[in-house]
Amino acid sequence: MKFIDHVEIEVAAGKGGDGLVAFRREKYVPAGGPSGGNGGRGGSVWFQPTERLQTLLDFKYARCFKADDGKRGGPNNRTGHSGEDLILEIPCGTMVYDTDTDELIADLVTPDDTFLIAKGGKGGLGNQHFLSNSNRAPEYALPGLEGEIKNLRLELKLLAEVGIIGLPNAGKSTLISALSSAKPKIADYPFTTLIPNLGVVRKPTGDGTVFADIPGLIEGASEGIGLGHDFLRHIERTRLLVHLIDVNSENPVHDYEIIQGELSAYGKGLHDRPQIIGLNKIDTIDEETQQEILTQFQGLTDNRIFLISGVTGLGCDRLLQEVWNNLDRMKISEIEENASLLMTNS
Repeated sequence: MKFIDHVEIEVAAGKGGDGLVAFRREKYVPAGGPSGGNGGRGGSVWFQPTERLQTLLDFKYARCFKADDGKRGGPNNRTGHSGEDLILEIPCGTMVYDTDTDELIADLVTPDDTFLIAKGGKGGLGNQHFLSNSNRAPEYALPGLEGEIKNLRLELKLLAEVGIIGLPNAGKSTLISALSSAKPKIADYPFTTLIPNLGVVRKPTGDGTVFADIPGLIEGASEGIGLGHDFLRHIERTRLLVHLIDVNSENPVHDYEIIQGELSAYGKGLHDRPQIIGLNKIDTIDEETQQEILTQFQGLTDNRIFLISGVTGLGCDRLLQEVWNNLDRMKISEIEENASLLMTNS
């Protein structure tokens, strides 16, 4: 399945049905009055987030989506049928922008966030509505109103609590495959991963947490160089970052500083996001070299640092436990903050 995370589309609600001009023609009723019915309402367009989808591929090639028009009113004061609403399923985490104004219209995160994006036009009034003492036989009705038409940009930001970041070939895909059932492409050359990979990692309690392997981050990614600019947006929703460093690199500290610089340049709070540092591939170097690199990083950052190997699993349990501890602390802090707000408002 091809990963598509931003598209531009047009949605059009249905036109309301026209009102009808009609008169009663009944036996023994010599002066039948107006009986034209109202037109039906045009169908509306809705967005329905769903967890079944992980890409905007359905909108890549079909760019125009239109709901049904309402039907014309009928005789004997019968209202026309309303047009069928059009319900478009989108992945959870999709942001909807107005292309013309660049305004954020909706951020649809959960399946409960069903959103009316384009309202159908009202049906026109039949001539029955224009009967008056001065006009006993109105011969006109109103046309139905046009439905809303909107040009939209959809941007998908993956819903993952933990984002795994690092330079190409740092071992991100290997780690997510070791921790979860995800099976990303893995090879010994850079840019093996061209799309974000999601994997569900189970806690000891049985609950699942979604991890995302974010590809394509290189120097200049925040300015559109490489693939990083396309995928930095996916880190925005994460609560915690695991930053992997390849200990076989010529300068692991410089690699760390490159990614930190890109997070800072991109903005939107990414540089201040809680991080855990994983010095990866320690199975390929001796213990003395491991300690030298660890000492360098301990003088560089206050973040927790772990020596790990995604291939052998060495140290991954300790890193994973630190992830759970961080997420638990965040949830407790949120609960306390919400309770404090409730106390203040009451």
